[in-house]
Amino acid sequence: MQIAGWAERPSYDAAAHKLYWAKELRFSDASESTLNYDIRVLGRHGVLSLNAVAGMRQLQKVKTDMQEVLAFTEFSAGHRYTEFNSSTDKVAAYGVAALVAGGVAAKMGLFAKLGILLLSLKKGLVFILAGAGALVAKFFKRDRSDS
Repeated sequence: MQIAGWAERPSYDAAAHKLYWAKELRFSDASESTLNYDIRVLGRHGVLSLNAVAGMRQLQKVKTDMQEVLAFTEFSAGHRYTEFNSSTDKVAAYGVAALVAGGVAAKMGLFAKLGILLLSLKKGLVFILAGAGALVAKFFKRDRSDS
């Protein structure tokens, strides 16, 4: 899979607290590019992620159909973005751009690749930690024998 580019650049609807974007994806064995259309609906305590996958020729239909889905998608009372209380609620450590970047990275499989990398480094990390532990133990053992 290869990301060919934006089918629709990221945009934020501040009034509705919704973030939109679409990517054009290419698969080596496909004759047509694939559309991956994303919407993030911001809530008071989290984010609702909506995703549609179709052929690139269906972009306009997907945009229209997703608006119909959004019409009946709403957070429950007390969980809406507009009910945020700055004196009791935590502010997310990431911004709107991180929602897009995280979504793109997840689609590319970067989180899975990072997990595999960390898993492969785990063996080396065990040896490094064992060596550091041995050095610390040797330091303290020498310190006691000097007194």
